[in-house]
Amino acid sequence: METQESFWADNKKAKVLSQEKSRLESEVNGFKELDLLFSDAETMFQMAEEEKDDGLLQEASDMIAPLAVKFEEAELKKMLSDPMDPKNAIVTINAGSGGTESQDWAQMLFRMYQMWAKAHSFDLKVMDVLPGEEAGIKNVAFTVNGQNAYGLLKSEAGVHRLVRISPFDSNARRHTSFTSVFVTPEVDDDFEVVINPADLRIDVYRAGGKGGQGVNTTDSAVRITHNPSGIVVTCQQERSQIKNKDLAMKVLKSRLYERHLEEERKKMDAIENSKKEISWGSQIRSYVLHPYKMVKDHRTGFTSSSADVVLDGDLDGYMKSYLTCKVTGNWARGGDDLE
Repeated sequence: METQESFWADNKKAKVLSQEKSRLESEVNGFKELDLLFSDAETMFQMAEEEKDDGLLQEASDMIAPLAVKFEEAELKKMLSDPMDPKNAIVTINAGSGGTESQDWAQMLFRMYQMWAKAHSFDLKVMDVLPGEEAGIKNVAFTVNGQNAYGLLKSEAGVHRLVRISPFDSNARRHTSFTSVFVTPEVDDDFEVVINPADLRIDVYRAGGKGGQGVNTTDSAVRITHNPSGIVVTCQQERSQIKNKDLAMKVLKSRLYERHLEEERKKMDAIENSKKEISWGSQIRSYVLHPYKMVKDHRTGFTSSSADVVLDGDLDGYMKSYLTCKVTGNWARGGDDLE
């Protein structure tokens, strides 16, 4: 009883341990389920072979498809082994140069991630968005909450290129647009990220809106600038200035933590394969809608001719191929070969 009381005395530590316990229990239960399904299928095949029963053989074959899906899910979870992989993700999309064309492409990417999150029952919340003058968005920041959200979405960090006939060009010419995606894990209070208050500039302003009842008439939006790093974070998701400030600080901590990790990786010379991923002007993926349809990831070589399906959020193949390459080190070579 004393042990239980001392355990719950530290709420933060208790919460972390409880979450870890739930995660481990889920993994163990998943393995047990997989083992049971495999054992049942194996037994059914043996019975069908011994009795030479076509009906039993069909039943055994029918058990293979769901078993294969379970094995694939288990394989994916095994690749999500980095300490930060289970965390929620903070995603920022920034339109590149090119005005309306690029801003529309940023809006398309945002929709793609919304569709992906919905398909996986992840909770996506917009923190801040800056609309374009004519169409699309200049930038948007949002969180994706769910198990392994960061581990999956980290494959999306980098520059995304779109090739299409522009709907904004009266001459129907082909345009190429670039948009960058930045992904960081959501860092909670258990990670040591020391921020000197003197290094911060905090501005408050009235949250934007399209008019009507949705407009916030108070100065609740918050912009935090971290002077040493130059990182700027804005949040106008909540109506409370205090809540927006807390969310903005959480994002700032996450970005500073990610920057620290990046510096460590550079010191260890372990980011040679990821330099292409984060370099503006060196796209990680191309989405071609004209003269043919194709989406190709230049790091992994994974390609789909169903561009519309990909833009509707079907990203699992790209994410799995990225994780596989991280494990094996077998990255694609040859660069960009799409027109």
